[in-house]
Amino acid sequence: MDQTVQDNAVFLCGSRAGEPVYSHAARSQEFYTFPLLVRRLSGAEDRINVTLRAEQLDLVRGAERLCVTGEVRTFNSRREEWPRLIVTVFARTLCPTEEEDDNRVFLRGTLCKSPKLRTTPMGRDICDLILAVNRHYGRSDYLPCICWGLKARQAAQWEVGTRLALEGRLQSRRYLKLTDTGHEERTAFEVSAAQIEPIDTL
Repeated sequence: MDQTVQDNAVFLCGSRAGEPVYSHAARSQEFYTFPLLVRRLSGAEDRINVTLRAEQLDLVRGAERLCVTGEVRTFNSRREEWPRLIVTVFARTLCPTEEEDDNRVFLRGTLCKSPKLRTTPMGRDICDLILAVNRHYGRSDYLPCICWGLKARQAAQWEVGTRLALEGRLQSRRYLKLTDTGHEERTAFEVSAAQIEPIDTL
């Protein structure tokens, strides 16, 4: 991957956690999705949804571990009572691998919502950001991102419209959602930034 020119690039290595299932059709192509488990250094695992084209299915079937390169994509699902942001990795390439787990994301985009600085129960500063990343054909992906500590406090001062470059990882996080029928366990996806800077200062 040439991280210097791509606005949206992701590289994953992990264990396949399920068979591909049909997702949708677009532009006369069928697409499928499957979960990839990627272990962090801490031992926790991120369960990341990977979307692939029908002609890539043979590359996945029978492979226990895979490397995936592609882009982080988002869209709003309206299959439930309220819209829900779906985050997936669109696979450009897939291949069986014996490499160790890896999870790297490189983004360049525009801050499209005011940053939200908060403090965790453990006392750490964290800042929530939404980064709009353009695709080549006019659409944009709106990616939830977080940063920590000093960088979180700096990010809280950035204005909507600031251009940013980010390096980090795509992570999953389980949480409880209070609904009319009680608490439901759900999974949120976000890009955790190891480095994030306004592009004009790079």
